[in-house]
Amino acid sequence: MQRRHFLKNTLKTAGLGAAGIAAAPFVATAKAQETITWNMVTSWPTNFPALGTGANDFAARIERLSAGRMRVQVHGAGEMVPPLEVFDAVAAGTAEMGHSASYYWRGKAAAAQFFTAVPFGMNTTETNAWLYHGGGQELWDEVYAKHNLKPFPVGNTGTQMAGWFKKEINSLDDMQGLKLRLPGLAGEAMNRIGVTTVNMPGSEIFTSMQTGVLDAADWVGPYNDLAFGLHQVADYYYTSAWNEPSAILEGTVNLDAWNELPDDLKAVVTEAARASNLAMISEFAFRNAQALDTLVDEHGVELRSFPDDVMAALHEASQTVIQEQVDNDADSAKVYESYMAFQQLVRRFTDVGEFAYLKARAQVGA
Repeated sequence: MQRRHFLKNTLKTAGLGAAGIAAAPFVATAKAQETITWNMVTSWPTNFPALGTGANDFAARIERLSAGRMRVQVHGAGEMVPPLEVFDAVAAGTAEMGHSASYYWRGKAAAAQFFTAVPFGMNTTETNAWLYHGGGQELWDEVYAKHNLKPFPVGNTGTQMAGWFKKEINSLDDMQGLKLRLPGLAGEAMNRIGVTTVNMPGSEIFTSMQTGVLDAADWVGPYNDLAFGLHQVADYYYTSAWNEPSAILEGTVNLDAWNELPDDLKAVVTEAARASNLAMISEFAFRNAQALDTLVDEHGVELRSFPDDVMAALHEASQTVIQEQVDNDADSAKVYESYMAFQQLVRRFTDVGEFAYLKARAQVGA
């Protein structure tokens, strides 16, 4: 009797085991095909040209490259979180992804500023080379890991303009006491030469200029500045591109969410970021050219360059601000050492290549 009971239980268990083994491939396949849905919060108005649409492009590439296994819902500034709270929201897991600019987070991670723009620093091609080949991405990963984030370059505006001014700047004296919207290291440098700078979302610039809260404002370049109508609140557009010779747009991923992704989807996000980065650079080159013609030819915008004494003062102030940050923050020191070493490496060829060609083209009027 005991023997028959034992055999019955053994056969029953074996049968269940066989069923479980047979079902295992199906369960694994079903799990592999499970759709992952993430939220992305941004610092830009929904569908804002290049910046907002760049976030959309990043999300769409992730879905296409993953064959629908991964979907990202994009939320414009203020829809889930305020525009300047993207960093905290993604770090905390309120959203799995963010799209913004790293110099907004200088109060949280001082070294983050180097991953948007460095005054008098590298241009866009040089910056991408540093990130992809010169150790920049690895340093960015190291800095952001302390805040539970995984960063990527997901766009670049290229060389930005120096900003819109209500009055013409003829000397350093004309800068004294101006109220200017300008974030990052460049904003700190402006403070050192007598300007009062503030950081605010792009959506607030027009009204602040119109009501006199601001005397001047940096935003991006012709394409985005035209979209906000900044030519309606200031006559002078300064082309002295000292502040953001390159301006990276960052994509951030909550590090816990990132670590849970299978390797193939990590590769999807990485390649989607790279493709979106390069796509935005091309779009800005085209759209800025069109928008500049519109601003000058149709709206009569006055293009100006800062006088020599202003540029000299800004260069000196930039070096002082950067050195103070490097002296007081170990992460900044490590990142800036890498950044400057790479700039010195690539500058020689940039000068004899791109810069020499642009001078030659200007000389012959081609």
